[in-house]
Amino acid sequence: MPPLHRVTSLSLALPSPLKPRLVPRRSLFRYRMASTAVLGLKEASLVRTQGFIDGKWVDAKEGGVIKVTNPATTEELGTVPEMGLEETKEAIEAASRAFKTWSKTTAKQRHDILKKFYVLMQEHQDDLARLITLENGKPLAEAKGEHAYSASFIEWFAEEAVRTYGEVIPSSFTQLRNVVIKQPIGVVSILTPWNFPSAMITRKLGAALAAGCTAVIKPPPETPFSALALVELATRAGVPPGVINVVTTQANVSEVGREMCENTAVKKVSFTGSTPVAKLLYGLAASTLKKVSIEAGGNAPFIVFDDADIDAAVEGAIACKFRGTGQTCVCANRIYVQSSVYADFASRLAEKVAAFKVGNGLDKETTHGPLIHERAVEKVERHVEDALAHGAQLVHGGKRLPGAGSFFAPTVLSDVPAHALVNKEETFGPLAALTRFETEEEVIRLANDTPAGLAGYFFSRDVGRVWRVAEALEVGMVGTNTGVISQAVIPFGGIKESGLGREGGHGIEEYMNTKFIAFGGL
Repeated sequence: MPPLHRVTSLSLALPSPLKPRLVPRRSLFRYRMASTAVLGLKEASLVRTQGFIDGKWVDAKEGGVIKVTNPATTEELGTVPEMGLEETKEAIEAASRAFKTWSKTTAKQRHDILKKFYVLMQEHQDDLARLITLENGKPLAEAKGEHAYSASFIEWFAEEAVRTYGEVIPSSFTQLRNVVIKQPIGVVSILTPWNFPSAMITRKLGAALAAGCTAVIKPPPETPFSALALVELATRAGVPPGVINVVTTQANVSEVGREMCENTAVKKVSFTGSTPVAKLLYGLAASTLKKVSIEAGGNAPFIVFDDADIDAAVEGAIACKFRGTGQTCVCANRIYVQSSVYADFASRLAEKVAAFKVGNGLDKETTHGPLIHERAVEKVERHVEDALAHGAQLVHGGKRLPGAGSFFAPTVLSDVPAHALVNKEETFGPLAALTRFETEEEVIRLANDTPAGLAGYFFSRDVGRVWRVAEALEVGMVGTNTGVISQAVIPFGGIKESGLGREGGHGIEEYMNTKFIAFGGL
């Protein structure tokens, strides 16, 4: 295991990590055997290196595979199939066939299967957390937290399955009775990102299964093993063949994504990822007027008012900005601090960040892991350089870290101008950019000056201000005096260009049709 990097060190540029590539079919067996040994799970059967269609683990028809690497070491973990259009069509057809029977199961039957799935996830939590760390890079303690979050969606939607109530509406006519029922929407396409390899699967899949839908999943090529392990456990829990299907791809992502959005058998698309890709998929799904749920990019403001508890605000900023090494859609991207407490907040934040230890997520001393790949490092680097060029001051970090892996030192910048790139784009990295403000009206204007609207945070002990600012922020979710908002029970989602629909607490409604029935002749 490579040594930890103390974030105070500055370094030269890292060599580019190995790029995923196609591996000839003759090498397939060797790579799969290597993956089981390298991953080091207690139960090796959770390591799945094939796609999953109609209840069968399958290879790509053309024989290609995608190499998956550990972002902390660039070490190869194994391979998954490079699937394409033909496999995607087969997966959709399997899901369509399975929907005819799965949609007829009772809510109690689906509840029971999901509860078994949840229990299996808990029994294998150490292995599932290790998989997250190996393919994503986040520290093991954080991976265990993601696992708990991921499992909570399955538990929540198991109970939601039996709460999909209809209603009786009083009729205007004596001979009519008005009844509303809820029915599963059909086959669902699920496309997920790499930053939460497990939780982004269960947040969508749990709702779909509970509602009575079937699914085709396209996990990210960077982190497919978590998704495949979950499918293995779902199968053990009793999910029938064809109800869940997984298509892994990288080179063929355009044609696979198009088919998942345009195929007429698919009735809903659920996507989490960048705003540009969200717009593309939304356009494709519009060709058949599919129901769509989108959780796209954010640009979250984090505001510290002069009446805030500064220690609590610093802790909130640490949790909000640096969780996942800054690679979360709801993390603070723009940190606004009122002038009278600016210096105090900045110094306390920098002191905390200086104590971070960056390294391999499997090392117990590691507090923060790598970025997912070289492109992510380059974006953080670009944002730092742009801010400094526009007058910002480097307080801490600001450089890549030496050795293998995609590491960038957790960074604090002060006096960042409002027009700097970091305040206009989502960084998705360990960069805390501090901007000074004077009045409540000014900071509300700055916070809302973005097309994104996913999450926002602020710290204040004035109850009137808490209400005013919470209502004024143009976002779907607000954290007041906290930097952590994600839970299975909440309606998770954004406004403006950050998405459509809600997941989690109200999420099952996104996977159901509302049908009105008028009973006449009474």
